[in-house]
Amino acid sequence: MDLRIFTEPQQGASYQQLLAVARCAQDAGYDAFFRSDHYLAMGDSAGLPGPTDAWATLAGLARDTSRIRLGTLMSAATFRLPGPLAITVAQVDEMSGGRVELGIGTGWFEAEHAAYGIPFPPLAERFDRLAEQLAIITGLWQTPAGDTFRYDGKHYQVADSPALPKPVQQPRPPVLLGGKGLKRTPRLTARYADEFNVPFEGLGESARLFERVRSACAEIGRAPETLTLSNALVLCCGRDDTEVARRAAAIGRAPGELRANGLAGTPAEVVDTIGRYAEIGARRIYLQVLDLADLDHIELVAAEVAPHL
Repeated sequence: MDLRIFTEPQQGASYQQLLAVARCAQDAGYDAFFRSDHYLAMGDSAGLPGPTDAWATLAGLARDTSRIRLGTLMSAATFRLPGPLAITVAQVDEMSGGRVELGIGTGWFEAEHAAYGIPFPPLAERFDRLAEQLAIITGLWQTPAGDTFRYDGKHYQVADSPALPKPVQQPRPPVLLGGKGLKRTPRLTARYADEFNVPFEGLGESARLFERVRSACAEIGRAPETLTLSNALVLCCGRDDTEVARRAAAIGRAPGELRANGLAGTPAEVVDTIGRYAEIGARRIYLQVLDLADLDHIELVAAEVAPHL
């Protein structure tokens, strides 16, 4: 079971704070550092000092870290054109020495689009655009050197592209898709993704969503075991109940609710919960860390949870 640190910088984080978390995760032995791709805080958070761009952040971390993998969970297809995004990810992959992964989705948070002048089409069109972006991005990366790439879609057209630069990872960086869609998400996952992620769901719903993407793989003749299955879950681990309660209070949640809906409790409890997700097929867990100042939290899980997985 891989453990990855997942952050939500739109809730309030500077680059230096994110760097401190990424370096802590790297030193503690985690597999990867991921961040969300949002431009507006949610809930009651003021989000100070303001949003940071996901790919600008990952470019900095590519140079300021050395081992840990880096990625988005998930970049919004509404934020960027597919050609420039393919260039950006390939460049950050080169800057990192081949450590980048692209998580991408339709985009869903309408308020952030309004706040920063980003068009927000209806859901069906967002799915259409995501499908075309996946075809273009993966097509550009996988076009043989010296050949050109073209694409004639409803929303995007690419003509005689040199399909450069190439990423370090070949045939391409890993692509992550996820969410709770019941039809188009599994089909797109089966066709394009290396990993499928279920965010913030319990065992029953996760198992149902995992089975849908397995079935979608089988329908197109893809071996389901070639797809990594993962979950994202909020983390609240403590050495005892007092420490669990303190960490829950720091993020405005109740210990009981977190135990029911996330990865919460003592290290032994967290190990047990992760084991149940492993039983339904999860091979990777994204630990949503909401208090970025609490580096001891990250180190505790590395020392007391990871060795038992």
